[in-house]
Amino acid sequence: MEKQEGSPADQRGLQPPDRGLLHVWPSGGGTQQLCPETVLLSRPVMHVSLGENHGILLAQGGLVFSFGELSWRGVSVPVSAPVLEASLLGRTLVHVAAGGFHCAAISEQGGVYMWGENTAGQCGQTDRASVPEPCPVTVVDSEVVPPVVVRVVSLACGREHSLALSAQNELWAWGSGCQLGLVTNTFPVWKPQKVEHLAGRHVIQVACGAYHSLALVRSLLAQDFSAQSTPKIRERGRSPQCPLADREELVTADDAVYCPLGVELSEVTRSETPSRRRVPRPRLHPAGMSSGSSRGSSASLSSFSDDSRSNPKQRNFPACSRLEAEENRAECVSQTDGSSKANPASDWAANKDAAFSDELELQSLLDKLLVQSESQNATATGDTDSVSSQTGSEDSCISSTPSSDLLASSYKDDSIFKIQTNNSGGASAPLSSSPVCLEEVRLCVERERQALLSCSLTNAHQKGNAASSRRSLPGTPTHGSPRRRRQGVSGSLGAGAGPDDSGDGLPSLETEVWSWGRGSEGQLGHGDQLARLQPLCIKSLTGQEVIKVAAGSHHSLALTAQCQVYSWGSNLCGQLGRVDGPLTVPQLAKLSDGLRVWDLSAGQNHSLLLADGDCVQPVLLYCGQQSESPLAQSENLQSRSSSQSSPLKVKSCTARPTLLPFCIEMSYISSVSGGGRLCAALTDHNVMGFIAAIHDLASSERRFSCWTNDVRRVVIAPLRKKETACQTLGDPCTHLFFLLCDGFIQLSKLIGRHATALSYFLHNAQSRDVTSFPLLTHSEHFLETYKKYCSAVGDFQVMGGFQSLHKLSLECLCGQQAALSQLCGSDQSDSKEIDLVSMFYQPLQQLHHYSRVLLKMATCYDVLTEEYQSLQQGCSHYDALSSSLLRKKKEAETTQLFWKTHSGKTTESLRLPQRRVVCESSNRSLTPQYAGRFSNHWFILFNDILVHTQGSLPSQSFFSSFRIYPLTCLWVKTITEDGSGLRKRKESGSSRAMVPGRLSYTIKIICPEESFTLVASTPQEKNKWLRSLNQAVDLVLGGAAQGSSPGVTAAVCRKASYKFTSDERFKDAQYTGGWMAGRVHGRGTMKWPDGRVYKGNFKGGLEDGYGECVMPNKVQDKPDLYQGQWKEGKIHGFGKYRYGSGEVYDGCFCDGRRHGYGMLSSGKLARASSGLFIGQWVQDKKTGYGVHDDIMRGEKYMGFWLDDQRHGSAVVLTQCGVYFEGSFKENKMSGSGLLVSDDDTVFHGEFSDDWTVNGKGVLTLANGDRLDGQFSGEWSTSLKVVGTYAKTAMDDNQEKYEPPLGQYVVPAAQRWICVFDECWSRLGCDAAGRGERTAAWETIAVTISTARRQSPDLSKSHTKVLESLEFIPQYGEAVTTANYDNVRRYLIKACETPHHPLGWLVETLVTAYRMTYVGVGSNRRLLRQAVLELQAYLAHFYSIVRFLFPGLPDDGGVVPDAPDISPCKTRRNSHKVDQGVLVVSCSSLLLPLLLPRLYPPLFTLYCLQQEPEEAQYWERILRLNKQPDQALLSFLGVQEKFWPHWMSILGERKEIVSSSKDACFISAVETLQQISTTFTPSDKLLVIQRTFEELTLEVKPFLAGDFLWCMDDLFPLFLYVVLRARVRNLGAEVSLIEDLMDPNLQHGEMGLMFTTLKACFIQIQQESTT
Repeated sequence: MEKQEGSPADQRGLQPPDRGLLHVWPSGGGTQQLCPETVLLSRPVMHVSLGENHGILLAQGGLVFSFGELSWRGVSVPVSAPVLEASLLGRTLVHVAAGGFHCAAISEQGGVYMWGENTAGQCGQTDRASVPEPCPVTVVDSEVVPPVVVRVVSLACGREHSLALSAQNELWAWGSGCQLGLVTNTFPVWKPQKVEHLAGRHVIQVACGAYHSLALVRSLLAQDFSAQSTPKIRERGRSPQCPLADREELVTADDAVYCPLGVELSEVTRSETPSRRRVPRPRLHPAGMSSGSSRGSSASLSSFSDDSRSNPKQRNFPACSRLEAEENRAECVSQTDGSSKANPASDWAANKDAAFSDELELQSLLDKLLVQSESQNATATGDTDSVSSQTGSEDSCISSTPSSDLLASSYKDDSIFKIQTNNSGGASAPLSSSPVCLEEVRLCVERERQALLSCSLTNAHQKGNAASSRRSLPGTPTHGSPRRRRQGVSGSLGAGAGPDDSGDGLPSLETEVWSWGRGSEGQLGHGDQLARLQPLCIKSLTGQEVIKVAAGSHHSLALTAQCQVYSWGSNLCGQLGRVDGPLTVPQLAKLSDGLRVWDLSAGQNHSLLLADGDCVQPVLLYCGQQSESPLAQSENLQSRSSSQSSPLKVKSCTARPTLLPFCIEMSYISSVSGGGRLCAALTDHNVMGFIAAIHDLASSERRFSCWTNDVRRVVIAPLRKKETACQTLGDPCTHLFFLLCDGFIQLSKLIGRHATALSYFLHNAQSRDVTSFPLLTHSEHFLETYKKYCSAVGDFQVMGGFQSLHKLSLECLCGQQAALSQLCGSDQSDSKEIDLVSMFYQPLQQLHHYSRVLLKMATCYDVLTEEYQSLQQGCSHYDALSSSLLRKKKEAETTQLFWKTHSGKTTESLRLPQRRVVCESSNRSLTPQYAGRFSNHWFILFNDILVHTQGSLPSQSFFSSFRIYPLTCLWVKTITEDGSGLRKRKESGSSRAMVPGRLSYTIKIICPEESFTLVASTPQEKNKWLRSLNQAVDLVLGGAAQGSSPGVTAAVCRKASYKFTSDERFKDAQYTGGWMAGRVHGRGTMKWPDGRVYKGNFKGGLEDGYGECVMPNKVQDKPDLYQGQWKEGKIHGFGKYRYGSGEVYDGCFCDGRRHGYGMLSSGKLARASSGLFIGQWVQDKKTGYGVHDDIMRGEKYMGFWLDDQRHGSAVVLTQCGVYFEGSFKENKMSGSGLLVSDDDTVFHGEFSDDWTVNGKGVLTLANGDRLDGQFSGEWSTSLKVVGTYAKTAMDDNQEKYEPPLGQYVVPAAQRWICVFDECWSRLGCDAAGRGERTAAWETIAVTISTARRQSPDLSKSHTKVLESLEFIPQYGEAVTTANYDNVRRYLIKACETPHHPLGWLVETLVTAYRMTYVGVGSNRRLLRQAVLELQAYLAHFYSIVRFLFPGLPDDGGVVPDAPDISPCKTRRNSHKVDQGVLVVSCSSLLLPLLLPRLYPPLFTLYCLQQEPEEAQYWERILRLNKQPDQALLSFLGVQEKFWPHWMSILGERKEIVSSSKDACFISAVETLQQISTTFTPSDKLLVIQRTFEELTLEVKPFLAGDFLWCMDDLFPLFLYVVLRARVRNLGAEVSLIEDLMDPNLQHGEMGLMFTTLKACFIQIQQESTT
């Protein structure tokens, strides 16, 4: 509803309500006579802060106003007409704070502005006693590099110091005094400094008293405590952090008083020492004139107090300050040298004059008490609640004077105590209303002296726990604060102070309260009256869930999430809300029953509380100083012993918080503020019920939070600690009870945090945005917590836990039955079980309240606004959850009653905490279709199972048998009346006829292992069971299940888990995955008891598709693993099978057997036959062409197989270089064969066994000699020969004998037929070329889409390729020159991924090729076979491509031009004829796809073949390249006209001299060197062509324009380029080009250039070496 000023009203659906009304009233007046004054401004007030005699307020739009006595300007402004701080105009302010006599404000950017009194440096301005106008104060963090400006989000101000909270939740301080918490002894501190002791802590809120400070800090986690190591005791001036044991040891070792944090007790010196004096602070009248000074001792006292501000320069602090001897006040200070001083008791005794009598001592004490009770007069500072604060204690750190304790011990009474003072400031009257005799005062002095002598400053009225806390050093923290280093400034302004969150956006209740500064009145809460130089945690408040702290002049307040108020410190005027004396440890304030405090503020002598009462509006409570009635004044006047000339002003105090009656007329109060003489409250008018709705929700939530905490305290905590709880509840209920307790505690914490967030929401009027309402922003957290808690309650109730809990509560809570009945909402004194159930279900009522309030708030907005939509959506969420949880409650009650009615051993086995009964057929409303006449059947539907019992009546507790059907795997179908059931019934021959009309009553139940039909007694019963079954199934599957009608069935396809019991194939197997109509379908996991596991796709109840299966192998004691395709429950398709023996098969399967192409590699376990086979399989046996690499024997077999045996033509290579080709039979060499040894010895003849010769043959030696005859024996040992030896003639011109290789090898066209058959199968064809082309393309699209969907880890580029391949190209149209490139690009993409059939084909062919010609197969005699095999690949591949693109021409055909309908058709066609035609061949289209992948093994064979020639070539290359360029050109016969004379190096021309080398034709040489970087013959030919072009470009400037090359000029010049290029393996490059070059290019220009290169190679090879 709230919005910033200036925003158009029509942006929201409703004009914002009036809010931010400020009411101010004096704090000292009587509660009955007060009349608040309303401050009327044109803008709503966002925030107000009150100082001693002034106030500052923040209005909408960031405007700041001031009122009261502005002493720094010398004016007094009435409250009714505050003045605008004009110097702050133009800056949007978001926060203001008022100190004792100075002011502060924060801008929207986090900047700080301060003004007012600056004698102690509290305004952050150097050497200025007063700052009349706001001045910026920069907070700089110099610990980071570079230093950064800190964004401040909150401020708090005391009398002489200021604290700032940054957006990083760090604390900064400046000013004077130990209340800064800084590690320094130099004061004032002009510039803000970080409070290092809280560095690393998350500070939530800060508050400043007169001379002490409070901080609300988030507690560290448990791991943070354990992670911190115990630091050593730091130097003097730092906190002595030491373990608890060490601290106790220190206390035990020495009886002296240890002052905390380096502040040591010292004796008071009598000599005059320099002390800070301040100028008297006059009180101004509205006219701006100061009043006269007061008389008597009070005047002198105030004179001393105020004179200490006259010197604002820096001083060493603390220093000893001296009081007048007659006042006899000793102060404890910290010397700069840190030396230890005497005991305070001895100091107090030493300062006392020996001749000082008891009467004088008592009289002096009464004078001090009288000074304490003085009223706020014209010249006083306004601080009248303690002696130390008025008597020059501004410079002291610790006051050891027993002033306030004396007063507290003397006036301890439940009634209101009164103090009379002179209006003029005189201190002449003794205490009245409660007279004290001298003996009582003497006893008080004696008690105080004994307390000092025993080194205990703890309040005598505190309980034992406070006294026991003194065993440890008061100033020693239990754990140190870790230092936190920041990298820079972070966050926005709103991210820092204010409502703190614990990471999830809600305020954290795990908080601590830290205090430091002066403690003379016990306002620090540490159990003593010592000062603290550095922050120290108040242990008694840890774990109390404090959400706000407030500091008065000399007292402190803390508000908890349970709406309780802790108070401590001075209680002179009853400002602690208690009737006892001052408190040094926090104690609960006395509040009336039914009051829940949610905001508080502390003034000088009073406390102001904002609470929820019985009425709708919040109420104000006040405790502290106030005026008395006239009757009481007259009584007090008569009791005085001396008369006064001036009229008396009698004041009293309220010791317990009292209701301010006028708060009812102030509408809805959102926050309160207290100061020196004033109180203030901000209120909102209830427009359209919006404000009332928020307050109603907040009040209800606070009430609910208090109720949950009472339940935790009264019920849960005692029961959880009860030792017999487990025995009483039993094993199943004990665990559920602790879950219930945990759920309730989590809910209680959430409610407490939410109530706190709502209070913050009401306080922060500047940013009230309903879209940030906690119920809306954290709805998921609320819903989940309530769901979890309701489930815990229901589970505990279903298991009968509340009956046992009732018995336990009678034993454990017998003395608290009245409180228990009140918590249960029962008026009866004796609590029953139903009361406990109702109590634990009571939180559900809050959900309905959420929905109602959100709906009420939504009505305040227009339906089109964002606020209305957000509120309406939240309302529907909480309303739906409320209805759902109430329904679950009813289900739990019904289920508990069902188990109670049908108790027994059989039913107990079905009883589970989460199980709920839905309906049952005890009235025979549902029976099986073919049930016997005398059989009894009972169906019970739970929320997770359907139970069928048989053999007894439902009313009995015994069942002969029962079956359980999980609802996750249950399908429900209705049977229509078509007569099929009747015919089936008649055919079965049953004696019981089926009435045709009863078919409409039947329901069919389908389960994974059985199906049955149920018959309802009536159509209504059928509809009821059908609806209940469908809703239960839908609910157990995660559906809403509320809108299901009888005709709507649950999901046919679903995911569920099931354990098979009787299925033959899946017996005792556990399945988790997809289902369809009772059968496993989709992806799932099946686990058998024997260890077999299948994870993959199912179809129709069987494994089908891709899946992974682990199968135990008992022989190898290691499981087999298969990953691949399945079909109809069997391994079928391509996959990888890892055997337990270590073998791995990667290939095709058929009906569970290896069939088709496959590769089998033997593992390490099979050492006897370790090797690798790749080839064709038939029915799990090697049959067809295959390659076997026997690693153990070092042999490679390439040929035919039959039934796992070598059979047919083959080639065998050994690692010794022996080459054999011939026939095999029954795994042996048999028949004719050709054997070539490494030394070129050739045997051609008959073989009878492996490497065994037997029969005719011819042995040809390397020199050409021949031995012809009969051979026998083993080749590797010896041969027996009977024959003729023929010597070759000595003829130099005779060519070297070349063996006739290739006549016994397997033809290249017959190799790897299985690979191409598998590719055709993947295209959906039965055989090569036999299939439907459209179906083939659809199969490709489905395969690619499935692969992309099931492979989420694909790279981005690979995913894009698959996406492009999913689209089917225009394959049916004729291929022309226009779309030929489209076909080529598609083939390139298809071959990039193995998911495409063509890509798989390329990958498999590459694998087979490398397995054949790598390793032992890398033999130069296999070169011809390798080339022929590659050409066979291209032929088969091209046939598949032509099947997919029928528009392609035959191998070597011409691609026609695209039809042209333009008028220039004839001219264009003639132009293309001139350019040439496009000829398509398998090599030009497919060789670029295959050859780069096959290039390494193939080129290696070429290099081995050309090795002798290459050696000669390279030797001549090295020799000829030793010559300079001109000498080499001359040697080669290059004409001088072609010799270059200049060369260019980096753009600079240099002359070529006779000694120059590698300087001519550099461009052509570098171009030719690129031939080694290409793969295909076409690319290599392009390199040769570019070399000729570069050569022509270099010689062209020397020749005429019409010059044409002739071979006589070109050859020697190109020969020079080849020599300088130094291309390794040039012979292999030439041979590869010659063998694989496109035949269409052999006779063209490129063919001529290639011939020139070949001629150069031959010329260099044959060049003479002499």
